[in-house]
Amino acid sequence: MKDIKTLVRPNVLSMKPYSSARNEFKGDASVFLDANENPYNNSYNRYPDPLQWEVKMRIAALKGVRKENILLGNGSDEPIDLLMRAFCEPGADSITTVEPSYGMYEVSADINNVACHKVLLSDDFELDADALLSVANRDSKLVYLCSPNNPSGNNLSREEIYKVLNGFDGLVIIDEAYIDFSSATSFLAELDKFPNLVVLQTFSKAWGAAAIRLGMAFASEEIIQVLNKIKYPYNINQMTQEYALSLLDKEDIMKEQLVLIFKERATLERALRELPYVQKIYPTDANFILVKVPDATGVYNQLVQQGIIVRNRTNVALCDNCLRITVGTVEENTALLNALKKIDL
Repeated sequence: MKDIKTLVRPNVLSMKPYSSARNEFKGDASVFLDANENPYNNSYNRYPDPLQWEVKMRIAALKGVRKENILLGNGSDEPIDLLMRAFCEPGADSITTVEPSYGMYEVSADINNVACHKVLLSDDFELDADALLSVANRDSKLVYLCSPNNPSGNNLSREEIYKVLNGFDGLVIIDEAYIDFSSATSFLAELDKFPNLVVLQTFSKAWGAAAIRLGMAFASEEIIQVLNKIKYPYNINQMTQEYALSLLDKEDIMKEQLVLIFKERATLERALRELPYVQKIYPTDANFILVKVPDATGVYNQLVQQGIIVRNRTNVALCDNCLRITVGTVEENTALLNALKKIDL
């Protein structure tokens, strides 16, 4: 890959980042009169750690990386956006991704006035690295790949991803939001091998904490330093940091929930196959199932009338008349299946 300094936007490379009071102070103290805080309402009157070191140390131990290789964001959407703001010159540079995939890559590109090139996956939602590289290597700084992919649910071919990592001069961002539901190995272990690799994970899915909006980006220390330079000073609030620490104490509960989700995913797949109008169930390594039916909009609307909401993906590339169904609890899945049996097509 190219040297990081040649990929970073020149103004970002040369800018002086904002330095908060808590950035400048290191050590122990009992009196804080540096940040113009209200001295009352203990616990939440002080600004949080701007670099979230306690949370990062816990994540680092869990994931087998160094804390300096971690950026925490307001969901994964923040690092998705930060990477574009740091590396893509508005109106000049571009990103490349695949379709269908997570829609925020394109939305973030549009917000940043960065062109978004999309390369169609195969009919079975597989990645063609050569096709992607032929597009990405023209003018893109970043490649975004979601694996397991959303909305298809499958892992992208590891061999094809390696081709992209080896063949692309810019950064390759692998979004592993659903990796805990997959049998595939995370790309975190590859960070030292590929200096152009960024891995995204989240507390929103397997950890069951979508409401706290906490995403993780893992990359070389050099890339993380660039992102820290432009992120907002206190992007992760104190309550989110505290809740994340409490979750990390309960990894065993998270793993127990995964077992339940795997069991329900298999049960749901079997039951869906028995419905006469279900035409195809796509292989999944996520906590959702993509299902093809004759009339996705009709099924969706009839489910809404019964108080059940799934995701209609019929307007997404390669997903004509497909519904994306999240695996719920036993009770939720039973309610869904009972409703589906009443569908009139």
